[in-house]
Amino acid sequence: MKTANVLKRMFSFFIFLLFSFVTKNMAYPLSTNSRWIINQRGERTKLACANWPAHLQTAVPEGLSKQPVDAVAEKIVAMGFNCVRLTWPLDLATNLTLGTIVTVRDSFQSLGLNNDISGFETNNPSMIDLPLIQAYKSVVTTLGKYNVMVILDNHLTKPGWCCGNDDGNGFFGDTFFDPATWISGLTYMATVFINEGNVVGMSLRNELRGPKQNVDDWFKYMQQGAEAVHEANPYILVILSGFSYDTDLSFVQSRPVNLSFSGKLVFELHRYAFTNTEIWSSKNPNDACGEVLKMIDDGGGFILRDFPVFLSEFGIDSRGGNVNDNRYIGCILGWAAENDVDWSIWALTGSYYLREGEQGMIEYYGVLGSDGISVRNNSFLQRLSLIQSTLRGPDPQPELDNLIFHPLTGLCMLQSSLDPTKTSRSAWRTPDQTHRLSSVRRVARPLVCRNGKPSQPLICS
Repeated sequence: MKTANVLKRMFSFFIFLLFSFVTKNMAYPLSTNSRWIINQRGERTKLACANWPAHLQTAVPEGLSKQPVDAVAEKIVAMGFNCVRLTWPLDLATNLTLGTIVTVRDSFQSLGLNNDISGFETNNPSMIDLPLIQAYKSVVTTLGKYNVMVILDNHLTKPGWCCGNDDGNGFFGDTFFDPATWISGLTYMATVFINEGNVVGMSLRNELRGPKQNVDDWFKYMQQGAEAVHEANPYILVILSGFSYDTDLSFVQSRPVNLSFSGKLVFELHRYAFTNTEIWSSKNPNDACGEVLKMIDDGGGFILRDFPVFLSEFGIDSRGGNVNDNRYIGCILGWAAENDVDWSIWALTGSYYLREGEQGMIEYYGVLGSDGISVRNNSFLQRLSLIQSTLRGPDPQPELDNLIFHPLTGLCMLQSSLDPTKTSRSAWRTPDQTHRLSSVRRVARPLVCRNGKPSQPLICS
């Protein structure tokens, strides 16, 4: 027994040294300081992510039959993202056959996706005959080559599209959501990726929902899951989601999460226009925005007083024709800028191998086009560019300038906090231009312009 304990300690020390070697030139692992995610030097590390789905029926990251994985990774960086929220189905980790025996080729063949097999052979020939978990890991490793951080997101159990109240994946005890199996899968993934330094966090479960939701089980199992992940891999952030498709964490205001570790806990929220369709369609945009922002604050925004909040899903139909989306996006971008939250846009991919029975379904919420490499809407990407930047952080800074953000256009200006009548000479600028100026002049905080009734005392049209 004594020899076994010594060997266990030696193995743990070896893993620590290996992890340190992998990350020696990086600022990983990440941790938290109050509401901020920070690196090893204590500096703010802001997550500006894109969701890359890999949880659908193929259990393969989308788009790789159309583009080489290196090209996609390069494009992610070129678009200003530093992070990917990479989804995965629980079966990938708990079904030995699916994860370690079924190959990418096998998966596509079983679904009749012969064109995607040909595309994979052309664009990613080294991955086509890898087992699914190894193909997934290969994508993570490639992202690491380009210094792209990864959040591993357990999206659901059975590979497929998400989500519905009655799909059996919604809450602990549902048909496909056994807590013990889930914890086993989390432990497996945390262990498998312990030496991938760019894996900086794990989102324990996407969009809890359905009639079985209850506070006691949430605390029981989420705390167990968090402890299991931390025990298997103490280097990564642990990210907890809430009720009702991850829009409601109100219950943690009166009952704190109790964990044996600290400095690793993050909470996540989701918000789309369709979360509140009636509000956006029936009220003027400013009244609707005020009402929705109160719901966000009550549902989890208040957590920013003590912990990081990761807006891990939001987005719009980037074709621009959805009226509710167009009203909503300025509101959510304004909230994200004002609070300088970490975030992840839905989605990276421009199409799916197979979604809900349709081959090649286009994802109009995708940042990329259906060819897997072109930007679908450059104007929308520009509107994201300010929140891709780090605007605030844990260190106190002298308040010389306010950064005024206009979400409708994505443009900014600097305003003197000492004399609000003074603004930057060229007034409205792109975020890149503004940041070149603010690198010389300290920015105190972002203020958001809205028509009508702003949450800050600024009105822009």
